[in-house]
Amino acid sequence: MDKNRLGKLDSMFETFAILSEGSYIYLCDMKYNYSRWSKSAVDYFNLPDRYMHNAGSVWETFIHPDDRESYRKSINDIFSGTGKNHNMQYRARSADGNYVVCTCKGAVIRDENGEPEYFAGAIKNHGSLSYIDTITGLRSLYGFFDDIKSILWKKKKSSVIITGITGFSVINDVHGYKFGNKVLRSFAGCINDIFGEYGEIYRMDGTKFAIISHSIDEKKAVELYSKLQEQVSHNFFVDGERLSISLNAGTLILKNFDIESQTIYSCLKYIYYESKNRRLGDMIIFDNLENRRDKNSIETINVIRNSVLENCKGFFLCYQPIMYSDTEKLKGMEALIRWKNDKYGTVSPVQFVPVLEQDVLFPELGKWILRQAMTDGKVFLEKYPDFIMNVNISYAQLEKSDFVTDVFFILEETGFPPQNLCLEITERCRLLDISVLSNMFSILRERGIKIALDDFGTGFSSLGVLRTLPIDTVKIDREFVKDIEKSPSDQNTVQFISSLADAFKAEVCVEGVENAQMRDFLRHYGVKSFQGYYYSKPIPADEFIKKDF
Repeated sequence: MDKNRLGKLDSMFETFAILSEGSYIYLCDMKYNYSRWSKSAVDYFNLPDRYMHNAGSVWETFIHPDDRESYRKSINDIFSGTGKNHNMQYRARSADGNYVVCTCKGAVIRDENGEPEYFAGAIKNHGSLSYIDTITGLRSLYGFFDDIKSILWKKKKSSVIITGITGFSVINDVHGYKFGNKVLRSFAGCINDIFGEYGEIYRMDGTKFAIISHSIDEKKAVELYSKLQEQVSHNFFVDGERLSISLNAGTLILKNFDIESQTIYSCLKYIYYESKNRRLGDMIIFDNLENRRDKNSIETINVIRNSVLENCKGFFLCYQPIMYSDTEKLKGMEALIRWKNDKYGTVSPVQFVPVLEQDVLFPELGKWILRQAMTDGKVFLEKYPDFIMNVNISYAQLEKSDFVTDVFFILEETGFPPQNLCLEITERCRLLDISVLSNMFSILRERGIKIALDDFGTGFSSLGVLRTLPIDTVKIDREFVKDIEKSPSDQNTVQFISSLADAFKAEVCVEGVENAQMRDFLRHYGVKSFQGYYYSKPIPADEFIKKDF
């Protein structure tokens, strides 16, 4: 099998694996009958290897003898061209010799001539998936996804509420994990007391819980959540000890059903963290969020999410110049993501990036942004050989163990020089292991890649991030400079940040420079570079290259 085909097999497999949701993924190149399987399947069933020739026959030996004939017929139909889809249930032998019930679904992917090229599918192991949470006795995340899919299929209007405990790690640290599990059980009981008569309750990941109801509207959801808050903050006891617990919550009303279950989950996590980080635990109603243009925003997000699966179809980058403050010559540019299609037009990143950052797909979009920025950047280099390309990196990308490898691979793939690349992070990265992050940034900087701390001062931990991590540039958010000419507090803030950055050997870039007066005023504060509408709004690459900065 040639390397190009193997590379394509691996690339497609990684994309499909993102969607596994607890299933084993397999992908077969039908031209060579060569397959790649999930490592988790290899480990669980003790398969020969992740890569296998004639994997259908190999897998057949693991299937219960009574189920092999129907399995063999389905696979033969697929490879002979008479069958298009594979959908069946059988028993398969695990590594310990016992048989578990599996549901296997697969489909043929055809080439541009309509010929079968790949056979892709997923195996759900009902022996390894638990639909009941062992700590609380509630239905688990797997059960939640199954029930959501059923609702979408039946097109039944429903409310989905997510809630959870803030600062639970402190309880574990002080009292131990055994006590922490008792807290979760007691909290589950409180949720059941208040929401139980209205719907099904689920234990999600970590300390999050969900309720699916067919009778609760937005007003009722807020009312019941207030009762729950009151109970756990004033009348919550575990082993005779009174605890006061703070909560976060959000509600999403399902009225449109042509969406994916994972989209719903990403939206729920988004409103949960909005409640936690911005609204002091108040319940967030998804439809009522700021920056939502209409009540069908979840449909828009679903379409955009699916665009990531279609090789990031509809996404494009705009670029905003970053200028030296003294000479006003081009220092670099920031790559900014946009999305558009015929139905929705151009959609601002404010409407989809915060939600997609909660999605397992976001690292794939992040890699596309890096690759596209570097590809466009090769053209910019011909005109501006010393410019710096700034690319925003999300928390979801940084927490991936192969992030640095991906950056180096894209640099090599595109031929973009690492010394012309700057990765912009936000202070949310503090949630990661700081020693791991510091090591990661050191490796990147050894290759010449620069690191910028974006939106400095807008979060609680900007100072801590600057003190702990190797940072080349601090970007002052536009909120701190919009009234710079008449606000002494803003002037003092910019002066303080500039002095602080200088102490840590970082330079300062100010965002939101709107006019010459702001520019002139800011030059007094040791600012190295400016970015804002005074120089240019973000524009597509073809427009950018035509301008003279």
